[in-house]
Amino acid sequence: MDRRLLVFAVGMFAVGTDNFVVAGILPSISTSLNTSASAAGQMVSIYALSFAVLAPVVAAVAGGWSRKFLLLSALGIFVVGNALSAVANDLNTVLISRALAGLGAAMFAPTALGAAASLVAHEKRGRALAIVTAGLAGATALGAPIGTFIGGLGGWRGTLWSVAGLGLIAMIGISLMLRTIPTPPRITLRERLRPLHDSRIALTLLTTLFAYGGLLMVYTYIGLTLDHVTKGDIRVLAGMLFVWGVAATAGNLLSGRLVDRFGSREIINGALIVAAINFAALPWTSAHMGTALGSGLN
Repeated sequence: MDRRLLVFAVGMFAVGTDNFVVAGILPSISTSLNTSASAAGQMVSIYALSFAVLAPVVAAVAGGWSRKFLLLSALGIFVVGNALSAVANDLNTVLISRALAGLGAAMFAPTALGAAASLVAHEKRGRALAIVTAGLAGATALGAPIGTFIGGLGGWRGTLWSVAGLGLIAMIGISLMLRTIPTPPRITLRERLRPLHDSRIALTLLTTLFAYGGLLMVYTYIGLTLDHVTKGDIRVLAGMLFVWGVAATAGNLLSGRLVDRFGSREIINGALIVAAINFAALPWTSAHMGTALGSGLN
């Protein structure tokens, strides 16, 4: 394995953790900033929206930049954004800094994937991309619960400082381990968005938008949803998030085999039906630890 890929994985772990970890520390953030949980929850929306909207724009605008410079700049912006969030004393400052962190993530993620593919031989690109994206999978299973646990020990600001620290580690690793990275041909924003003209692709993306929108609506406020069983103990919540993350990772691995055997349409429809039933039952399943954990496994 090319060890240079590990620094990309660390960066992806930081980016993924930053997206999910706010859910676990949301109650303490809203209390600290003297605002409602619904308003504080916009931290997740702002970060995700900044990432989604700016990723293709930045990729097109910065297409001719040095890959190493772009990666270091991205992580620098990401670290500064999280540091500002950690020291902010009002919601407006937090939201602006979250947008800044989202910009850094939008610059880093697609660049890291492209750079990873360019560093290895053609026949090894699949494995290289798997190593880098493992950082995102790890963030789902470990990043959010660990960050939530840190929040239980040192407050929500400590959690965001730890995310900034992860970004700094990746930044140092890229600076020391990567000398040159091939610069790919520049692709305009129009060319990047052209696949959306295909109705099949557009409808697939729309389905994904609604599916993950529903999932993240629940996940963002999971600390409040499960308050009855956690009794406000953030360490218990961290453990429950860990169960969710492990189940999500296992489901991701299993789905690949199921799609190969039964086809993607059947698996997607089945997953959406299970998710809809699970969410509809959440007011009742979230009232007891056993059923709440079972809901997370689904």
